Parts: sequence; C-alpha cells; structure tokens
Amino acid sequence: MQYQIKGETLPVVICNLEAGEKMITEKGSMSWMSPNMLMETSTNGGIGKAFGRMFSGESMFQNIYTAQGGNGTIAFASSFPGSIKAFQISPENEMIFQKSAFLAAEASVQLSMHFQKKLGSGLFGGEGFILQKVSGYGTMFAEFDGHVVEYELQPGQQIVIDTGHLAAMTASCQMDIQTIRGVKNIVFGGEGLFNTVITGPGRVWLQTMPASNVAGALIPYLPKGN
Repeated sequence: MQYQIKGETLPVVICNLEAGEKMITEKGSMSWMSPNMLMETSTNGGIGKAFGRMFSGESMFQNIYTAQGGNGTIAFASSFPGSIKAFQISPENEMIFQKSAFLAAEASVQLSMHFQKKLGSGLFGGEGFILQKVSGYGTMFAEFDGHVVEYELQPGQQIVIDTGHLAAMTASCQMDIQTIRGVKNIVFGGEGLFNTVITGPGRVWLQTMPASNVAGALIPYLPKGN
C-alpha cells in the first residue's frame, strides 16, 4: 500500500492498493474510490471486539475495502479541520489514541479499548476512562483536531497537558491526573480542576484545537430558545 496525505486544514489521505490488499475504516470515512474497490461491512473480529470499539468511541461495525482484479485507489478525508498522521504499527510500536481518532488502516491493524490503570485518570481526565489502543502490523491513519505538536519524553520526564489536547502517545508512556492547586486558581483561573500528566519514556502527540473546545467557544453565539 502506498499513500499520500494532501491538504492542510482539511486533509485527505489517498491510498493506492495492489490487487487483494485491504483497508479498514469506520462508517462514513470513505470519500472516494476506484470502481474495483469492494466494500464489506463487518464486526471485524466478532461481537466482543465490536463492543470494545463502541466503548472506545468508534462504531461497532467496520467497513473493509478490498482492491479486486487489479490496483485500486481509496481516499479518506478528515471529518474536522485538523491533521491526518500516519503511524507504523507493530508489536514494538503499539499506540494509544484519543477517542474517535481512528480514520483508516491496513486490515492487519487491530483497534481495541485501552483502560487507564489509575481510576483518577478515567474519572477526571476529560477524555474518558477508555481510550483507543492500536496494535498488530501495518499503517494506521489518525485524524487530530487542529495542528499537531510532537514531543519525545525521556524516562521519568513529564509534560502537563490541558484537558483535550492529548491526541496520542506511545504505549510506553504513562497517563495520570493532577489537581490544580489553590482555590483561586480553580475558581478564577478558567482552566478547570484537573490537568493530564504524561510521563515518559515515549513520544506524545498534542493537538492545538480540540473539537470540544471549539464547541464550547461557539455556545455563546448560538441562538437561544425561548
């Protein structure tokens, strides 16, 4: 499989497949394709994995696209202004993503739930108790909100992140929640009660424009019902 990511604020990834190669995606992610791409909707692993994807913010069903009778082309566009990034997944490079980050992947890649080990991370982390874990082999494409900034954390090195800005991290990183100190900071600081703390070693991807922040900024401008 060969691919190109085109566009800036509204990107699309165009994948060129050889005969027999397969791609998986969530419902509605396909933007255009060549006529020899065969689509099959499946739980892709059984009902257990389907429920796992649902609880991690994805659809229970996945669409599997196969190039038939020759090379094929299929494109997947971002659903929100932001970035599309490609990740090479392997047993040595498993990844953890925010909910709804999965866009598409080679069929040899698996998507499952990822539980935070510490209860506080799940209850107060802002992104929920369940994240997405991506494993297996192959190329996976993720969509992030806004631009993406990457950091390489050394063992024990930490970064403090405002809720919602964590886009992805390698499975070697640890996530925890830190309470903002001081009553005045909590009441008047406008930053909420908690921050997310990521501890290395590993790589972290941060997004600059979480969809939840955009929605919150637009609320004062929306018409109010009588």
